[in-house]
Amino acid sequence: MSTEPAAGWLPAGLNGGHTYRDRVGPEAAGEAVTTLLAARYRHSDAAVWRQRLAAGEIRRNGQQLRADVVLAAGDRLSWHRPPWHEPAVPALPGPLFDDGDLVAFDKPSGLPVLPAGGFLEHTLLRQIERHVAAGDLDGSAGLPRPVHRLGRFTSGLLLCARRPATRAWLSALLRESTATAGATADCDPTSPCSPSGTSSAGCRKTYRALLQPPAPGSPLLALAPGAGLELTTPIGRCPHARLGTIWAAAPPATSDRDPRDGPALPARSALTLLERRPQGWLVEVTIATGRPHQIRIHTAAAGAPLLGDPLYGPDGGARAQALPGDGGYRLHAHRLRLPRPAGDGLELEAPLPDELRH
Repeated sequence: MSTEPAAGWLPAGLNGGHTYRDRVGPEAAGEAVTTLLAARYRHSDAAVWRQRLAAGEIRRNGQQLRADVVLAAGDRLSWHRPPWHEPAVPALPGPLFDDGDLVAFDKPSGLPVLPAGGFLEHTLLRQIERHVAAGDLDGSAGLPRPVHRLGRFTSGLLLCARRPATRAWLSALLRESTATAGATADCDPTSPCSPSGTSSAGCRKTYRALLQPPAPGSPLLALAPGAGLELTTPIGRCPHARLGTIWAAAPPATSDRDPRDGPALPARSALTLLERRPQGWLVEVTIATGRPHQIRIHTAAAGAPLLGDPLYGPDGGARAQALPGDGGYRLHAHRLRLPRPAGDGLELEAPLPDELRH
């Protein structure tokens, strides 16, 4: 198996289109097609959905629609999105580690992990599929699928697994990690992927990042190089103008918080200041939970957003016109330590970009 890095980029190009499917629940019975789609997919308003309807892109129960109709519970809707251009993305290098089940990649910044946000073919998952089809990556035990996600512009260690049981166990481990130290991971103890007696404290995820110089009043201003600070801002779904809701620093549980957004989730990060630079502060962050965009939110809530982050502001809230996939920030998944079924530990490391070296 070749483990040499792939050269260059995948050029921008036209994909083959995609079909998105929905089922109408009892709560949506009696709504018009365009009303339901505009409510569920806020990236397009009802006028845009009417244009798609007129173009013959929408079907109900397999029948092409040309006019808005009232829906009934149980109806099946599908939108046949025509082919669209996907931006160029970096090519995926060969794996850093492969034991026949677990596979670790050094994901380049700019490469999405899974289809979303306008990306269908230009993703890490599709590149893994192509590596397997070409024989560059062993697929005899199953396709290596991502256990977790990294933001599109976050680089570094991305863990995959071939066996579904391994993916389920590791996903729970990476999500909670040391947040419940001393408790076993949320998995089936009889599974062959679950080492007997292993606690979730056996997992450690360490990142490097560049921060904006902290704002006045930030607790980071008191840190000397080598000193650390624990960040514990809860993270939850908050209102967002373009997406409806978005993960951000969650306000306290008050009457102002919409219960439909779900609970605010506890989150823990341990930040260590490595170096104060004129253009930004170099830090190392070990996360004890795996909440979405946790490091971006935690450092922003502490008064020092990631350098170049267009989404999260100094209070940990999300800016109205930015999206999670917008780039510009510097964040790298550097080291990962986790237990293995045999009871030993596995330590992985992705080389640091030059700008994040201490």
